[in-house]
Amino acid sequence: MVLMTKLRLGQVDYINCMPVYQAIEERQLPLKAELIKGLPVQLNKLFLAGELDITPISSIEYARHADQCYILPNLSISADGEVGSIFLFSRLPVTELEGKLIALTSSSATAVTLLKILFEHYYHVAAEYITVEPGFEHLPANADALLLIGDAAMLANQQIKNEKLLDIITDLGAAWKQFTNKKMVYAIWVVRRQFADAHPAQVTAIAETLYQSKLWGLKNLPALIEIAGRKTELPQNILVEYFKTIEYGFDPEHQRALQTFYDYAYKSGLLEDRVRLNIWSGKID
Repeated sequence: MVLMTKLRLGQVDYINCMPVYQAIEERQLPLKAELIKGLPVQLNKLFLAGELDITPISSIEYARHADQCYILPNLSISADGEVGSIFLFSRLPVTELEGKLIALTSSSATAVTLLKILFEHYYHVAAEYITVEPGFEHLPANADALLLIGDAAMLANQQIKNEKLLDIITDLGAAWKQFTNKKMVYAIWVVRRQFADAHPAQVTAIAETLYQSKLWGLKNLPALIEIAGRKTELPQNILVEYFKTIEYGFDPEHQRALQTFYDYAYKSGLLEDRVRLNIWSGKID
């Protein structure tokens, strides 16, 4: 008999993860787990260090460590076009950023990869890059553009529009859609292969709980939007549109889109090898 073990579950501390976790946090669904919150790059590092068992992970980090984990079914952070929380703020049009300095947020690996793919294959621009802490206040004086993601990007978008700073705003999800005509998968949920192989029934049960939690969250979006408004102080109309934009499934269309992203990352030299999607086989109807 395999004993149940205490699960360490990662939770990205952005509002876009609320529909997957709110039911668990409110104890609408039982889940014996230690919730560990952090930015995407923090959770990536904890997971790869073996300090998390299940977590949402930046989709590019899965590609770099696919041999260490399985993808949980029916869960992702995706969008079909505009994503509303991944922006490049620039002083010049993107096509005029040749040779310019671009400040990249330190909080996301996938968004940085996506930007570099778009610069090379869509905009045909070669730029210089520097990594900075997330937030508009960290923009270096000599940089001509700043990439931000998540809640910080949404807040900066409002600030920049109000103050007319860096008023050229590029939504990377919209640019990806224009380039490939595909959705973009920003994050997926993964389980450590070692943990899954040792506790398959527990992983299947947890996958089912997360899926049911997602369904609960999507049915209760008005309440989640109220909470998100208090957390971020973003206007309600912005939050309503944002939660309409984000997709949380991982169907074959999402999988093909993710494979396209990986193919371009490989062509750009941002991945050493082509990637296969290893999805946990526990059945979820």
